[in-house]
Amino acid sequence: MSDLRELYQEVILDHNKQPRNFHGIDPHDHEADGYNPLCGDQIHLELRLDEEGRIEDIGFQGQGCAISTASASIMTETLKGHTVEEARALFDRFHHLVTDDHAEPDPSLGKLGVLAGVRDYPMRVKCATLAWHTLQAALDEKGEVTTE
Repeated sequence: MSDLRELYQEVILDHNKQPRNFHGIDPHDHEADGYNPLCGDQIHLELRLDEEGRIEDIGFQGQGCAISTASASIMTETLKGHTVEEARALFDRFHHLVTDDHAEPDPSLGKLGVLAGVRDYPMRVKCATLAWHTLQAALDEKGEVTTE
């Protein structure tokens, strides 16, 4: 089991050091800002939907801890090409994985599964879900979200 944990840590550190989709999207049709006052994580998320409601492009900028940055990076990689409905369903499955102590691994989450360990650290759950809450705010055109 420690080999698997080490692999997960490597994936998180890789996405923290070299975040994917760490840039603005021009043009974009949805955006939101997210802030976690407990640890200072900040994210600005932009995305563009195609005519069929699929996420054509998505990117983020900001600063945060390794968990927050890795989660945003993996989320943006995962969501490209998915519909809004699929993105919302992925959020529900991801949120369940990181908040329910009895949640089983969900292969449909792909690399997002590496973040399952944050459920053992309740303060870190907010770091892992900040990008997702910000995505929801962008899709709902709320513009800003603060997790507490």
